[in-house]
Amino acid sequence: MRIVIATHSGASNFVDCGNFMSKQRFNWYKYAAPANFYPLAGKLVPIFAIPAALLFVAGIYVGFFIAPTDAVQGESYRILFIHVPAAWMGMFLYVLMAVYAGIGWAFNARLASMMATAISPTGAMFTFVSLATGSLWGRPAWGVWWVWDARLTSTLILLFLYIGFISLQSSIDDVRRADRAGAVLALVGVVNVPIIYFSVQWWNSLHQGATITKSSFKMAPSMAVAMLILLGACWLYSIAVVLVRVRYIIREREQEAPWLAEATA
Repeated sequence: MRIVIATHSGASNFVDCGNFMSKQRFNWYKYAAPANFYPLAGKLVPIFAIPAALLFVAGIYVGFFIAPTDAVQGESYRILFIHVPAAWMGMFLYVLMAVYAGIGWAFNARLASMMATAISPTGAMFTFVSLATGSLWGRPAWGVWWVWDARLTSTLILLFLYIGFISLQSSIDDVRRADRAGAVLALVGVVNVPIIYFSVQWWNSLHQGATITKSSFKMAPSMAVAMLILLGACWLYSIAVVLVRVRYIIREREQEAPWLAEATA
């Protein structure tokens, strides 16, 4: 389709809208190349890192100093302000890692595979934090540090999947083969995420159900605010750390590329 544009001189110019829009759309895809994404990632890191730090401070303050004491659990419930966001991020980052790994495998997209590799340590860290804080909360709540509960066991499996993904990629010298092997494991393991989420509904579980639901909030407003602030902080932190790590991976894998010498000069 063409549009006629009249100029001040009275002349008419024809603009091919199809070609124009195609060029505009193509500009978004240029960042799929490591050479273009590398400088962009460097600029984005402080944009996410600084708000993440501020939200962490605000969330900890609201959760540990403003939120009221729980009537049943007392002060020990405050560990959940760390536990819940970490558990959510552990599951979400695994799905995101599997998506990037699958895209990298299916379309031979190098940057997507690098993103999957960059996400895995952060997801493993959040999963470990969720297990550790859950154990600290479980001791006063259940009287034991650990039970082979469906939610806990499936979350432990998630941690093993992260460790398996990282170890598998590290054990294969050829980068492309390592990415393909990791993608297979990530995609197979993604079935564990809905098992974690629905485990309290499918099996008789000691673990409590969802705290924040569509129908109601099962907590005081200040508690919910602290939880959501810390979730936002964890999300922004994850973006910043993954961007830093993917830049390192790009430098490692593209060290022979001429553009990298110019970008790091």
